[in-house]
Amino acid sequence: MAAVFLKTLTLQTIKTEKNCLRCLCKYIVQKTALAQLPLTVSAPRLSYLIHTKAFSSVEDTKDERKKNETDFSNIGRKISERIIHVFDEKGNDLGNMHRADVIRLMDERDLRLVRRKPSAEPPEYQLMTGAQIHEERLRLREREKAKPKTGPTLTKELTFSSNIGQHDLDTKSKQIQQWIEKKYKVQITVKKAKNAEETENNMEELFNQILQTMPGIATFSSRPQPVRGGKAVVCVLRHLSKKEEIAYRQTQETQKGDPLNKENGSDRKSDILHQ
Repeated sequence: MAAVFLKTLTLQTIKTEKNCLRCLCKYIVQKTALAQLPLTVSAPRLSYLIHTKAFSSVEDTKDERKKNETDFSNIGRKISERIIHVFDEKGNDLGNMHRADVIRLMDERDLRLVRRKPSAEPPEYQLMTGAQIHEERLRLREREKAKPKTGPTLTKELTFSSNIGQHDLDTKSKQIQQWIEKKYKVQITVKKAKNAEETENNMEELFNQILQTMPGIATFSSRPQPVRGGKAVVCVLRHLSKKEEIAYRQTQETQKGDPLNKENGSDRKSDILHQ
């Protein structure tokens, strides 16, 4: 019995040693093969680490198109389209041209190329001198400044008593004028003084007195009207429109040129301011 057990143990030991020897040989062969690989072989690229913009939206396309439409600058020799419609520096229509011909023309005349209508088919470009581009940029900048500011008109509010002193009234009038010049509307509320018998005509005369300190600048947006059961009167002043400013200046020039109109000058001025 002991002999059988000893024989079995010996066979298992030999089998285990053979397995270990086989694994060791396989490991040595793999290491040798890796060592013999050329050093120039680069590691495989991990494509999933490359960040790309896989999708584009319609809004992105619109924003890019809008930017191109308003962009006014020399694009150099980077003409993305093969065929473009070209105008020369004098505005003459040169028709459709291959981009290679356009670049050659730019070199011959020492001109720059700017976008005119990128959304057209084919896109329109114009050849210009450096001075022309500079002048056009200045013109576009001035036009941008002249655009009216968008957004709601803000309203300032001012309240005081009808028995206000002249000095305080002058101070209030200056503050109102500063707001009007900044294109604000100004809501003025005049409260009737206690123990004072003020008529609506007297209250309106106070508003007219304020308005007369700003000739050619302000007018009524809403005329004086009683509020709070007649205990106060409210009006709103605004800046004159361009048309009203022109009419006011014409009236002033007419009065200066015709002495006969000076007698009725104050009445005409009042009509413009009280529109």
